[in-house]
Amino acid sequence: MEKFIHPEWSFNSNIYEVNVRQYTAEGTFEAFAKHLPRLKDMGVEILWFMPVTPISLKDRKGTLGSYYAAQNYTEINPEFGSIEDFTTLVKNAHSLGFKVIIDWVANHTGNDNIWIDLHPDFFCYDDETKQIIHPHGWEDVSKLNFNNPDMQDAMIDAMKFWITTSDIDGFRCDMAHLVTLDFWAKAKDELDKTKPGLFWLAECEEADYHQVFDATYTWQWMHKTEAFIANNEHAEELFNVLKHYDLSFPKNAFRTYFTSNHDENSWNGTEYEKYGDAAKLFAVFSCTWNGLPMIYSGQELPNYKRLQFFDKDQIEWGGTCLLHDFYKTLLHLRKQNSALRAADANVITNKLTTNRDDKIFAFLRSNKDEAVLVILNFSNELIPVDLKNITGVYIDIFNGEYLYPHINSIIPVEPWGYNVLRRSE
Repeated sequence: MEKFIHPEWSFNSNIYEVNVRQYTAEGTFEAFAKHLPRLKDMGVEILWFMPVTPISLKDRKGTLGSYYAAQNYTEINPEFGSIEDFTTLVKNAHSLGFKVIIDWVANHTGNDNIWIDLHPDFFCYDDETKQIIHPHGWEDVSKLNFNNPDMQDAMIDAMKFWITTSDIDGFRCDMAHLVTLDFWAKAKDELDKTKPGLFWLAECEEADYHQVFDATYTWQWMHKTEAFIANNEHAEELFNVLKHYDLSFPKNAFRTYFTSNHDENSWNGTEYEKYGDAAKLFAVFSCTWNGLPMIYSGQELPNYKRLQFFDKDQIEWGGTCLLHDFYKTLLHLRKQNSALRAADANVITNKLTTNRDDKIFAFLRSNKDEAVLVILNFSNELIPVDLKNITGVYIDIFNGEYLYPHINSIIPVEPWGYNVLRRSE
């Protein structure tokens, strides 16, 4: 494989996960399309659609089943519309400047997937019962056999179908680490011949998978932040995870930071259940640290409820997205300021020493003349933070106020508060 190169547009991008079923009352592509102008204004760039394939009926969970139990890899879920509807949606999204990636579930199919009858040798079987294996206790899915080269070729052909039919821009690969890295390398090589510059997001935290994937998940960070809030830990515990990432992952790896997604929301709770008053604090971190931020459907509301996974449970949009401007400010800063480019060798990220490192996490990211200063207060108390070692003039991106550290080095940071400042021209 040639040396890994990210698509140039991706370094300062972001990811927005679309749960079509729960997004609107209709739960269709056509209904979702009405939200595109709003999301464009908010600064969203990569639209990740949860699986768009039809859902198996056999052993279906709930009334509508799991997105992740595919009945056919080259058809559309009729719940959402038609293939033509999806292709039109992708075309409209492209016209507004979005990239579109789809969720790809390679490890397993639904229990009545068409391959089970057509190609039974595509699956893994229990040695004793001779029945298809249902991996990890997931009774509604059947495990595929990646030792079968014909299955691999059929899988790649199915992925190619969505590129040639709907002109998608890449894939978010479900539980990517359960599938061999060799397969993903083969798929990437083949599919890049069809459309060069695809974007690959892996739901895994394996450093080796960056041989193929642009971005991986930061589950360790997610779990540590939850433990931090639950156990009132020292802020240094959080930074230790980030140091581990720096040492363990390639320098050019995009890491994806988030406070919620479909699994977290449905099974572990909303970001407000996990983080309470610190929810926005962690969102600021996700948008400013070295990586790509990911936002889940409805977080811009904000959404305070767990969405059911196997049944209809519409997001309660109401009249106003109260956090639209919050995310817009952060996402536009990422786009416009080169200091926030992910995995860019020209960007220097420095953790700053403050007078309250037990509660304050401050860092400065710079790229030549541009710089962004971030101060995060991981406590429920107002803390005056000493920034005497910072030079230059900075502007708070949220309120437009100027900061002159060389004149007044003390900046008060609200409980669970954040200050994001860009270096003035």
